Amino acid sequence: MTIRTILKMGDPRLLRVARPVSAFDTPELHQLLADLLDTMQAANGAGLAAPQIGEDSAMVVFGSDAPNPRYPDAPIVPRTVLINPVITPIGDEEQLDWEGCLSVPGLRGMVPRWQSVHYSGYGVRGERIERTVSGFHARVVQHECDHLLGRLYPMRMRDFGQFGFTEVLFPDMGAGAEE
Repeated sequence: MTIRTILKMGDPRLLRVARPVSAFDTPELHQLLADLLDTMQAANGAGLAAPQIGEDSAMVVFGSDAPNPRYPDAPIVPRTVLINPVITPIGDEEQLDWEGCLSVPGLRGMVPRWQSVHYSGYGVRGERIERTVSGFHARVVQHECDHLLGRLYPMRMRDFGQFGFTEVLFPDMGAGAEE
């Protein structure tokens, strides 16, 4: 089990565009996947992108098999590994909701996202993945894939009056939900 350090907002590595993965099913890619999953689980993350642990690869992981303490009212999103993702919005409808990020600890902001998206990419062995999703699942995949473009959720916000410390905005969430 390897838990890696999660880079925080202000680190210039979070602003780079990740490089596409060109070789699948390699020991290095499997190790990166294991590190991402271990780190995400240890931090109670809803997802994690390779750039967040300093790796310049277009790879994200998200979802879980149980409710997330940081998003207790959110539906369960299936655990997914997505490499070289492509996201296409379905329709024009946006949804505004609160987001947090392991790279922006202790803060939450109201972020607009596409309500429904189609995403595609590859699994760790190179198998094709395609899904059409909406709601929280769509939000999570958009958030994680933004990291591959060097974008953090505050960059998407339209109203910084809806940005603040989690403990102030949501005092009833308790410990463990601070990020």
